[in-house]
Amino acid sequence: MLQGIGILLVLQLTGEVVSGLLSLPVPGPVMGMILLFAWLCWRGRVPQSLDTVARGLLARLSLLYVPAGVGIIQYLADLRSDGVAIAVAVVASTVLAIIVTGLALQWLLRRPAPQDAP
Repeated sequence: MLQGIGILLVLQLTGEVVSGLLSLPVPGPVMGMILLFAWLCWRGRVPQSLDTVARGLLARLSLLYVPAGVGIIQYLADLRSDGVAIAVAVVASTVLAIIVTGLALQWLLRRPAPQDAP
């Protein structure tokens, strides 16, 4: 289990360093997840220790939303004054994401299947 936690922490730290050194507009943890995905694709399987840690974190994922909920409570006055604009932005971006996803899926489904090389 410690090895799995170590893998996640090393990749997050590496993501922070890469993002900082290259001045990328991507947060370090996101870069760490990209590195984790690339490493797992290259490796071809998930190590048992990492699987154990990931399952444990996913089982407690709802606890990670508590700080965000507390943060929202601190800004209730802002939410009251800008609530309509925030709601419109959330609904519009959700609808736009659904439309773009649907169009991308239609485009991908219309593409001809690749021909196998002899």
